[in-house]
Amino acid sequence: MTVPDPCLDVLIASYLEQDLVDRIAACAPRIRVSYAPELLPRPRWHSDHVGVPRELTAGEHDRWTSMLRTADVMFDFDWRHPEHTLEQSPNLTWIQATSAGAGQLIEKFGLSGAPLTVTTAAGVHADPLAEFALAGILHFTRGLPRLIADRQTRTWRKQETTELAGRHALVVGAGKIGSRTAELLRCFSVTADGVARNPRPAGAPFDSMTTPDRIAEHLPTADILVISCALTDDTRGLIGRRELAALPHGALVVNLGRGPIIDEDALAEALSTGRLGGAVLDVTSTEPLREDSPLWTADNVILSPHSAANVPSENGKIVDLFVENLARYLSGDAALLNEFDFDAGY
Repeated sequence: MTVPDPCLDVLIASYLEQDLVDRIAACAPRIRVSYAPELLPRPRWHSDHVGVPRELTAGEHDRWTSMLRTADVMFDFDWRHPEHTLEQSPNLTWIQATSAGAGQLIEKFGLSGAPLTVTTAAGVHADPLAEFALAGILHFTRGLPRLIADRQTRTWRKQETTELAGRHALVVGAGKIGSRTAELLRCFSVTADGVARNPRPAGAPFDSMTTPDRIAEHLPTADILVISCALTDDTRGLIGRRELAALPHGALVVNLGRGPIIDEDALAEALSTGRLGGAVLDVTSTEPLREDSPLWTADNVILSPHSAANVPSENGKIVDLFVENLARYLSGDAALLNEFDFDAGY
């Protein structure tokens, strides 16, 4: 008779600092961690979960394949052949993703509807993304582009500027990132309405809540439009030419979600005509941004290459979440945090 292995094999599939690996291994006696950083892509910065792929020898390829074969749980997706996850990891039951928006990766890797549990890193990136949004909003509201231009031309001229206090925001995607952004804006006396997929009562930091089908009612009063929702079939193209035209003249648009949620051509046009006051973008429709995009040269655009959340604390926060979920997984007494909903797409 074969005796079941009491250990849970956890494979770390992207770079982690050794002290964080040790934390995972120490969270329960049943945990058996496999971690071979020499077989993983080289990180370009702290918390880089993509890295630069290594050229592995045949023996190293065999070693990584063997590690995949015995994994029950994976921290991050396989970097080498994620599209073959189910074939190469027959014991796999759960993947802890390192991004909040894992839907596109799950679809790309052919894991939609797979007999797997996937948990995301939702909430881990809320602070840095909200700070990025606030920095960009203040940049335009306080007239910093004009000050920078005047300094470069040694022009000394006094002018009036605007203030953030008293403005109103519409936050599409009232999850952890959207809520944290609204919290920071409230510190500057900015009110906010939240948009959530499912109806829910209003509560701080939001003054009111609505659903995506009623966005049009709220756009005319939104001095700031913040996109922080997941990309799904329902949100693709959610903000188009008509929605942008409904915003007040000079409104600011912030996209912390995914590029295709906004019609990028319509956004570029509204920025070029001065209809919009500025855009603060961590994401674009195609990444990298296409070379002929007018967003490259627009003076009223702040553009981040989908890296505003890349901060040194990221790995530690994801491991905090993973360790909590490991305890829940082993006990079987509680639902996992941030479990991906395959039907909803996030």
